[in-house]
Amino acid sequence: MPVLPTTPLLLLASFCYIRSSNRMYNWLINHKILGAYIHNYVTHRAVKRSIKIGALIFLWLTLAISILIISNLHIRLFLFIVGVGVSIHLLTLKTLKEDEH
Repeated sequence: MPVLPTTPLLLLASFCYIRSSNRMYNWLINHKILGAYIHNYVTHRAVKRSIKIGALIFLWLTLAISILIISNLHIRLFLFIVGVGVSIHLLTLKTLKEDEH
């Protein structure tokens, strides 16, 4: 779904793992691909600049395609509002240098 990016789902999963199982939380935080993203967000409330840029480009590209395809004005407006909200959230996060973990 273009409206729901991956990050909220990863954060929700890490939140649930924190509450339910140390073993599952450690698995998620130490995951080869996803672990660094979640760790940086949970620990530092920050993401790398390249991740911010990529997320914003992908977000607005998929939202633009969805807005063009959908004819319902209310849904278009909703998609735009979600995009603005997610963009504000991403832009208000701290930015890590590329060499930081």
